[in-house]
Amino acid sequence: MPRDELIERLEDMRSSITKERNYKKQVLVCCGVNCLTSGNDIILDKFQSRMKEMRLDNEINVTKTGCFGFCARGPIVEILPDKIFYTEITLDDVDKIIDKHLLKNQEIEELLYTNPLTKEKISKPKNMDFYKKQKKIALRNCGIIDPENIDDYVLADGYTALDKALKMTPEEVVEIIKKSGLRGRGGAGFPTGKKWEIALHNKAPKKYVVCNADEGDPGAFMDRSILEGDPHSIVEAMAVCGYAIGAEYGLVYIRAEYPNAMKILAKAIKDAKNHGFLGKNIYNTNFNFDIQLKYGAGAFVCGEETALIRSMQGKRGEPVNKPPFPAERGYKNSPTNVNNVETLANIPVIIKKGAEWFRSFGTENSPGTKVFALAGKINNTGLIEVPMGTTLREIIYEIGGGIKNGKKFKAVQTGGPSGGCLTMDDLDTPIDFDNLVAKGSMMGSGGMIIMDEDNCMPAVAKFYLDFTVDESCGKCTPCRIGNKRLLEILKRITDGEGTEDDLDTLKELSLIIKDSALCGLGQTAPNPVLSTLEKFWDEYVAHVRDKKCPSGQCKALIKYVINNKCIGCTLCARICPESCITGSPKQRHYIDAEKCIKCGSCYEACKFHAINRD
Repeated sequence: MPRDELIERLEDMRSSITKERNYKKQVLVCCGVNCLTSGNDIILDKFQSRMKEMRLDNEINVTKTGCFGFCARGPIVEILPDKIFYTEITLDDVDKIIDKHLLKNQEIEELLYTNPLTKEKISKPKNMDFYKKQKKIALRNCGIIDPENIDDYVLADGYTALDKALKMTPEEVVEIIKKSGLRGRGGAGFPTGKKWEIALHNKAPKKYVVCNADEGDPGAFMDRSILEGDPHSIVEAMAVCGYAIGAEYGLVYIRAEYPNAMKILAKAIKDAKNHGFLGKNIYNTNFNFDIQLKYGAGAFVCGEETALIRSMQGKRGEPVNKPPFPAERGYKNSPTNVNNVETLANIPVIIKKGAEWFRSFGTENSPGTKVFALAGKINNTGLIEVPMGTTLREIIYEIGGGIKNGKKFKAVQTGGPSGGCLTMDDLDTPIDFDNLVAKGSMMGSGGMIIMDEDNCMPAVAKFYLDFTVDESCGKCTPCRIGNKRLLEILKRITDGEGTEDDLDTLKELSLIIKDSALCGLGQTAPNPVLSTLEKFWDEYVAHVRDKKCPSGQCKALIKYVINNKCIGCTLCARICPESCITGSPKQRHYIDAEKCIKCGSCYEACKFHAINRD
């Protein structure tokens, strides 16, 4: 088939699919992992079985989709073309939706989202604060198409970018990506077009395209959601990259803890081959490209591209010195282009709509959008995509709905274990690669952990250090030994055994590790320590000088005392797991400090604020 007939074939496919799908209504059922764990697979089955029983499956299509993003309100179901959005659905609600909405066109008010401030019922996502400021590019198809049906992707303009790329020279394709200003969304923010250009100009018998799907940050699920919700966008992007740099082989390095994503992606690759979008002599263009999956064992360090490449070759996942960079000599000593999932998800849209369109979003040095996973002490946990330059205040208080239980905002950790804490003073910072680094943090892959007044910052730093020490490959001394020493100091401080000299050592050792560790894991591991030292110095001093934890989280530094508000209701004594609370009914009770394990059960259970946590 001549190359100029590819778009004709795509249009024929779309026309044929559209004729087959003459549905009156469509039911989109979120089958992202969060909604699946809440029972949406059973909800999906019930919708489908009832449609078949009623012989309405040719008129009403029930479709499983990827993540809608609004995880805090799942399970979610959306009805098209009405664009009515139902949240927190239960199995019992299925019959209501079918009988009232699908059959009688009656909106079911009690299933609509309720604005927590105004108590207004909102039926359409575009009117919800969670979605108003979002702009979906990487997540454009998630929650809209069936990720396991290639027809859905083709109807959504899928594989049009591959057609367009095949009609250009490789140099022209690379130039579009360069002009777009797209930077790597995996953490470092290296210009994607520059990386492609280096790989293109390095001549070799074989070249490789690698998709880094080894998402390892605690609380991060951006890449997983894209793979589960729009796998063909990654397949298409890898094929475009292969053509641009002259590679015929693609590999997806995906962690084995993502079984659902692996299954969906494997099917997408198989279906793409069957439809001629992968394989030999793609549409008679003399372009060959194929993709295979490589499974990782979940090592955080293998998110670093050289460690990832070693792991794919069956070696221990350890980073190597650069240069040479993978684009010069990578997988099997051949030029290798490595991009993460979110980076690749942007490629088809940039090719289709152009570099200037992409640059119309975001900031000058950080064009486009960024996907973030909101987690922690925030009301609207979930997955969001916003233009670069959106402020932390907009994300936390408008999209995120503010802090849980009316607590005060304290800090947000961006960039996962490699990032740093930002505070109230940073809320109006426009988020992009450069601004976050200037504030002592980093973009990272997009994890965003929100903390409130109850979080202890030395304990937060200890948590992240504990993770990176456990995940260190051990190859270089600064990371293997230095970070372990940092963790030991933090443990002493949170156990009430730290000294003021420890604070000086923490800072000095952190700076040495940053300057001397081999790879990004070691170099950025001290970031949570340095940022919390800088912004929460008083908390560290309280731990080492006053032997107190201001947030009341470090067990070794707190004690529970019953005050004179106690009315002797006996609830605290009954709930105590160690039976260390004594007292007669209607008389003030007392806690035996030697027996108390500081679990906090009494403090949380007391209705009269009669227990102090000092």
